[in-house]
Amino acid sequence: MTTAPPINGTSNRRVRSATPEGRRKLYVAARAELCRRRLSKFVETFWDTIIDEEPVWNWHIEFLCDELQEVAERAMRNEKKKHDLIVNVPPGTTKSTICSIMFPAWIWTRAAGSRMLCSSYSSPLSLDLSIRCRDVVLSSKYQESFPSVRLRGDRSTQQLYATTRHGLRFATSTGGSVTGYHGHFLIIDDPLDPSSAVSENGARRCNEWFDQTFSSRKVDKAVTPTILIMQRLGVNDLTAHLLDKGDQKKIKHLCLPCDSEWAIHPDDVRVEYEDNGGLLDPVRLDRSVLEEAKADLGPRLFAGQYGQSPRPHEGMMFDRSKFQVVDYYPAKTIARVRYWDKAGTKDGDGAQTAGVLMSIRRDGAVVVEDCIAKRWNFSDREKVICNTAVADGVETKIYYEQEPGSGGKESAEATFKNLAGFYREADRPVGDKVTRAEPWSVEVNNENVYLLKGDWNLGYIGEHEDFPNGKLKDRVDASSGAYAKLAGLGGNRKRAGTW
Repeated sequence: MTTAPPINGTSNRRVRSATPEGRRKLYVAARAELCRRRLSKFVETFWDTIIDEEPVWNWHIEFLCDELQEVAERAMRNEKKKHDLIVNVPPGTTKSTICSIMFPAWIWTRAAGSRMLCSSYSSPLSLDLSIRCRDVVLSSKYQESFPSVRLRGDRSTQQLYATTRHGLRFATSTGGSVTGYHGHFLIIDDPLDPSSAVSENGARRCNEWFDQTFSSRKVDKAVTPTILIMQRLGVNDLTAHLLDKGDQKKIKHLCLPCDSEWAIHPDDVRVEYEDNGGLLDPVRLDRSVLEEAKADLGPRLFAGQYGQSPRPHEGMMFDRSKFQVVDYYPAKTIARVRYWDKAGTKDGDGAQTAGVLMSIRRDGAVVVEDCIAKRWNFSDREKVICNTAVADGVETKIYYEQEPGSGGKESAEATFKNLAGFYREADRPVGDKVTRAEPWSVEVNNENVYLLKGDWNLGYIGEHEDFPNGKLKDRVDASSGAYAKLAGLGGNRKRAGTW
């Protein structure tokens, strides 16, 4: 960990000339300033105030602390947030200690008037984390280091305690009430337990509680960050819900699975796995521990909780490891299409409009160059389709799915008129989505599909991995349609060696 320059003009000469008590005061002041500057240093320093065991330090602890600190410092300066933060990490990796216990206590060292709303999946767990955070603040080490942070005697319960500067930490649980409170920080730590996540209703109730209750309790919607840290427990859990419903550019998603066999995000931390023999934490989560966890949980739950890649009971049509993400694909383009799977509503968490840009190259490779997926109303959707056509260029053929009935016909006719000047064609697919996806899945699983690197990759691969049992199928359906059109434009002939 990095060290700070001399604190408050402290010099070695001054330290040597001080009395023992004076040296101790200088040491405490220097330690306090280092802890204010770095959340990771705070966690290291105050670990022993609530945990008797010796800490096991690993690279991801400092990494998570730095990510939390980056989000917090903007909020403490009352600056518009860059993004909310979602962290997916296995159990037993100090996530709750960092996020729910140390993080709120550290924020008060910098901004004692901050108000924090903290939630977990059950009331007993939320209260336990709240008590431990309070224990840190009331410890003699904390009070000696940060004497200006004081808790009010008239507002100090297990659920809620407040500082003399009007800050507070309020503990609630999934489904619980937060009426009357607003936070500078919304912190959610494991909103679902495994038993609830098995039920689709459990995930739905959690998501509805967030949308209808918790998300509205912000002091300033432009400034207050939402911080979600959890292990993945289902394809419709809160992580999936927030990534699906929101603008992914406004969410920073950190995905740290147990080992490098699973998807890692951001990709630049993969080097840390390589240095640890492919493992996130080679001490606490070594190969033997992971094998035991897999035997206890079974493949599906292990994939979610430790691999951060939840799978339903049934097998998948698409193997996510077969997608190859590249910065650039060199072979010449033979044909390029943009296929739109349209949805007509802006609200809710149902189907999205998805537009996939796909090309086939001279060497036979299929390249997915871009994917747009979002919910728009009719007018905004048509504008996006038109603007995307301009960006793609006139050489790109455009196809869009025509739903049955008069409504589908009218929508297709409107799109046709709006795209005047481009090659465009309505498509009436035959068969269900699974049947249509079968040729596309063969191409993917034969490792002949490349994705150009972009922010859309994670959601795109995740939807394919969950298909056909995931909540969303729009990206897959658009990809199946694009691939079918490409095959008709020369893809199959290339396979036969006629190019």
